[in-house]
Amino acid sequence: MSAGYERFSAQDSSFLIFEDPNTHMHLGGIAIFDAGPLATPAGGVDIERIRRHVESRLHWIPRYRQRVAYIPLERHPVWVDDDHFNLSYHVRHTSLPRPGDEEQLKRLTGRIMSQRLDRRRPLWEIWIVEGLEGGRFAMISKTHHCMVDGVAAVDLLSVLLSPIPEHPMEEAPAWVPRPSPTPLALLRDEALRQVQRPIGLARWLGSTLRRPEVAPERVFERVAAAWETINAGLRGAARTPLNQPIGPHRRFDWLTLDLGEVKGVKERFGGTVNDVVLAAVAGAVRRFLRKRRVTLERMDYRIVVPVSVRSEDERGRLTNRASGWLMSLPIQEHDPRRRLVKIRETTKRLKDSNQARGVELLTQLAEWAGAAVITLGTRLASRLAPYNLIVTNIPGPQVPLYMLGAALLGGYPTVPLFENQGLGVAT
Repeated sequence: MSAGYERFSAQDSSFLIFEDPNTHMHLGGIAIFDAGPLATPAGGVDIERIRRHVESRLHWIPRYRQRVAYIPLERHPVWVDDDHFNLSYHVRHTSLPRPGDEEQLKRLTGRIMSQRLDRRRPLWEIWIVEGLEGGRFAMISKTHHCMVDGVAAVDLLSVLLSPIPEHPMEEAPAWVPRPSPTPLALLRDEALRQVQRPIGLARWLGSTLRRPEVAPERVFERVAAAWETINAGLRGAARTPLNQPIGPHRRFDWLTLDLGEVKGVKERFGGTVNDVVLAAVAGAVRRFLRKRRVTLERMDYRIVVPVSVRSEDERGRLTNRASGWLMSLPIQEHDPRRRLVKIRETTKRLKDSNQARGVELLTQLAEWAGAAVITLGTRLASRLAPYNLIVTNIPGPQVPLYMLGAALLGGYPTVPLFENQGLGVAT
């Protein structure tokens, strides 16, 4: 069998570079289930059955059996098969003191999210937590951001879950890891890539400009949007009590809102569900800062809102196809309705300005830069801290879902915290 590997994209590589002892770049969250047929006579959860189920689905997500390696000298990361893959290491089992409540589950999640993933192994973990009151159990997941974005993570969830309660257990296909490439082979391939890089860049530009949907005015819009984003990023965000140096430890909390009520606000005042979420976040930040006696007038409180640029034919690919909006929250506005109107106008302007596609253009151009340039740019962006808060809102499943007959009762995502960012919001 010939050696095989996949090279990291520039965006995926940046998520490894961002990580340090205080910045953990894993996504994840909690899924809570009614134990149902997975309950054991002793009141626990059938962990071995869950492990067999995960193993039977891994052929759909081959990245989950791969680890990180590096090209010599260039130090650009690549994916290689892990020939020491151990499923029991990745699918773990723990318990709350019975009867465990949601506050205990939140504290446990915070402790688990405080631990970095081991880069010597595939960059993911699943923790099955039994002992939750009401005949329930939880699944706490951690997946490094270099493997998936939020939309891909939703696709991943669909690999383990099914809309059919009685979905049968499948037999796990045989898996044989590919031999890892030698350092010399990696170095040779990278040298060839560097020689061909100018030709590849020219071909990419030519094919991009020939696409029918890329009219000249659209190209200008994307370049202008990219330049606007660069200028905004060069200005550091306002300093607040939530934007101080952070350590490695994390706390996790959640609340549940009625989606029907959120949609009712949207229908009455206009905008989108995302606009309503941003207005609620703006109100919460405003109240917090006022309690801390922070002067809000003339404060430019900026957030990043991740936006997927994944096309329909790219759904299911475990890689990052995310961009984002950099926008100001109107935390000075005390009236909730006017706050929503201002946010609605801002998001509409951002959609019309094609800012997300402009950021995507910068990401695509980074593919043609060397590893040293990517590293320098990523660290510079981290030091500049151009925003105060990340707010991500990605629609979850729209139908009832089950894992081996256990009904999914709810899900609560997490978002990484970057340097000097003490709060992140994921819905």
